[in-house]
Amino acid sequence: QLQLAVPIAVVFAPGSVPGDLPRPLPFRDVEEMEISVNLRSSITSRYETLYRSTTAQEEAALDAATAREADAALCLLQDASLGSLTVYVVPEASSVLSQGVSVYVGTHRSALVRAGGGLAALRTRLRQLTQLMSFTASSITAALSDRVPDSQLSPDARRHLKSSLGYEITFSLLNPDPKSHDVDWNIEDAVNRYVQPVLDKLSLLANFSVDSQILYYAVLGVTPRFDKESSSFLLSAHSLPHVINPVEARLGSSAASLYPVLNFLLYVPERSHSPLYIQDRDGASVSTNAFHSPRWGGIMVYNVEAPDSPLASLPLHVDVDMVRVMEVFLAQLRLLFGLAREELPPEFLLESPGNEGLADWELDRLLWAHTVENIATVSTTLTSLAQLLDKIGNIVIKDDVASEVYQAVASAQSAMANLATGHLQLAFQASKEAVTSSERAFFDPSLLHLLYFPDDQKFAIYIPLFLPMAVPILLSLAKIVREARQHKKEPTKMD
Repeated sequence: QLQLAVPIAVVFAPGSVPGDLPRPLPFRDVEEMEISVNLRSSITSRYETLYRSTTAQEEAALDAATAREADAALCLLQDASLGSLTVYVVPEASSVLSQGVSVYVGTHRSALVRAGGGLAALRTRLRQLTQLMSFTASSITAALSDRVPDSQLSPDARRHLKSSLGYEITFSLLNPDPKSHDVDWNIEDAVNRYVQPVLDKLSLLANFSVDSQILYYAVLGVTPRFDKESSSFLLSAHSLPHVINPVEARLGSSAASLYPVLNFLLYVPERSHSPLYIQDRDGASVSTNAFHSPRWGGIMVYNVEAPDSPLASLPLHVDVDMVRVMEVFLAQLRLLFGLAREELPPEFLLESPGNEGLADWELDRLLWAHTVENIATVSTTLTSLAQLLDKIGNIVIKDDVASEVYQAVASAQSAMANLATGHLQLAFQASKEAVTSSERAFFDPSLLHLLYFPDDQKFAIYIPLFLPMAVPILLSLAKIVREARQHKKEPTKMD
């Protein structure tokens, strides 16, 4: 039974205080909501809201010309702890919000809301913001997808990557026709400029390693269809699942990996199948000419313009536009982590995170989901270990294994306690320690099940060995007993 506490501060600028507040400022309010997981467990989300007035520094920050400038100035003044939210209520006539915008969500952990409509309207906005910036019932049930009935899961629940202590990212350039195309991609510079800032932000979540490779003569394994009208080749949506297996056999990155591998493939079609376009289920061309596979990665088809002269020398030199490629791969990376932007009312304005790739509150969303998932993983691992030890009565538990189990339980309890008090960063760190300890205990070599056999397995193994030897011994013993009995029955001769 988990309780997730979200600390929220609602800050009223002068002229924005609703007239129907139940108590004078400042005051606190608590709202709870139940998230049903399955028949045996549920999660309580607890929103602890502090209503107060702005300070002089916050008033000065809210006088900025634009909402972006105000958000940057307010970030330095507010509580920056992970999982917390600060909502600034500005007067209805305030010019900091653009015309037609009632709610502005910045790149940090704060939002600006235009006053109007009283306390009920404000609480509706607050509910929308907490659902957007912290967690939702669907994001929590997706984190617990192994325990939740399929009927309660959203269609995208199993698309996101499972929580892990680390991830390996592999960028692969597939050149099936090196005789025709000499492809050059500056992947190292592109990773440093576009991918590394995102991974730096996600470093709190897990450890990341990045590598790249170029594969020659690697084909997709699916023959595209030629379209006469457009004089191009087409890959339909139903054929895309068959593309991955042949390519994955060439990648080789997941064979020796301890962590999940995210594959991002840039495919330059051979000259005989160029240009190549991907179609969606409705038959329309996909604008990015790319597709992603849940929990695996993504593939982008990069078409090369045909040379103006048919007598042009081969191979044709190709410089890949890495800006266009990285835009697609970063969007696919967000999808793999479950950071797709949700549909919002038209009066909402979300600031783009820019080069960092994700906002602070989006990182918090990931931490909420991964903390809950880690605690569930620890529970499952320790339960499986206990069931294993119950089945094998003669198994030996070493002191270091026992200490790992105790450490896992203590860390999981610490994570749950920190979640209940709203300390998201401490909860996540404790949940990672619990996962590490539980897996060390479960996969300890001394607990290898092949070293221990239940009694029924011992009989099954040893009876076929001893039975052939036991049969003649038993028959000889029976013969000896029978002869002894006959000897006793015979009368003794008397001289």
